[in-house]
Amino acid sequence: MTGFGRGEANTAKHRCTVEISSVNRKQKDVLLSLPRSLQALESELRTQVEASVGRGRVQVQCQVESLAESRPGSIRIDQEVARDYSTAYTQAASLLGDQAPLRAADLLRYAGVITVETEDWDPAEVREPLVQALTRALGAWDGMRSDEGGHLRRDLQERLTLLRKLVARLAEVAEEVPARYRQQLRKRLEEAGLPLDLDDERLLKEIALFAERSDISEEITRLESHFQQFDGFLASADPVGRQIDFLLQEIHREYNTIGSKANHAQIAQAVVAAKTEVEKIREQVQNVE
Repeated sequence: MTGFGRGEANTAKHRCTVEISSVNRKQKDVLLSLPRSLQALESELRTQVEASVGRGRVQVQCQVESLAESRPGSIRIDQEVARDYSTAYTQAASLLGDQAPLRAADLLRYAGVITVETEDWDPAEVREPLVQALTRALGAWDGMRSDEGGHLRRDLQERLTLLRKLVARLAEVAEEVPARYRQQLRKRLEEAGLPLDLDDERLLKEIALFAERSDISEEITRLESHFQQFDGFLASADPVGRQIDFLLQEIHREYNTIGSKANHAQIAQAVVAAKTEVEKIREQVQNVE
């Protein structure tokens, strides 16, 4: 599930900042970025993050800053390299007759003249504030996901209510199918001029076979069971995205079976509407952990 969280913790010497962002993905993928001098803390911090993540791509950016007023030596000028550049420039200028002096601003642009030294942090000094910052970032991140999850749950519940209404409509229309078939069969016999009695054993057998082939009561019962399971998943505090995704496959299969069995226009329309809602739910479920 998508989310973002930021946490900060300070000591007298350091400011530790952690930012967490996540996007949807079926698998769990945690990317942790730390200053090179703090790689010894990676395992502990990664374990803390993975304990809060079920699935998704999660990026964790950890930064440490010094709170000292100045950091002497963080930028170093290589005087030997600078002199070599100056000597080479003087020789080239003399050769070409160029009298323009070499400016310091130009010299500083040359490779190797300036070196920016990265500060090395002591893992023992920054471990505690870094863990605190990570804990706060995880809390903010999880809060944002919880808010999104609440909106998503309400949307899924509304769609599930619609599916239940469609199933109730299917059950109602399905009861009319055998009688409607009987009427159609009688009409066709009359139009064909066949003087067969509707109480004829052969016709009764044909009607019974049709009723058996078009019976969708088992599918409706299974759908109602699936809906109850869906309710349970929505009420659960555990990661249920994969279970819901599998359940939706089963629900879709039941609707396919109903569509192939029932020879009725209203049932076909209800099945199409239901399958459309199932697809919308499946799209939303990709955001559920």
